[in-house]
Amino acid sequence: MGDLPPSRANPSRAFSKVGVDLSGPFQVKPRKGRGIRPMKTYACIFVCFTVKAVHLEMLGDLSSDCFTAALKRLAVRRGKPDEIFSDCGTNFIGASKELKAVCSTESVANLCTNEIV
Repeated sequence: MGDLPPSRANPSRAFSKVGVDLSGPFQVKPRKGRGIRPMKTYACIFVCFTVKAVHLEMLGDLSSDCFTAALKRLAVRRGKPDEIFSDCGTNFIGASKELKAVCSTESVANLCTNEIV
């Protein structure tokens, strides 16, 4: 059996190295009552490589904007991840391009390096 990659073997704080994937769609009723139609939702799954913890976020659709919002909620609740691993889905690529474009301006670049992204 091969050695584990350094992202899984080296000790670090929880959720500093995460893997992300999306699952769904799930049919969810927003509230109880008659005549309430179920709506389509998706689950964004963040898996911590260090301690094997899981953080779930519900998304309304598969857009890059929804994923970026879920990533911000993860950063606020669990701390900013140092590395993010994904399967390079189109929404992950779109969110990556969007974050790089926003962080390219000098005033926002300082905020991005010091804060959330």
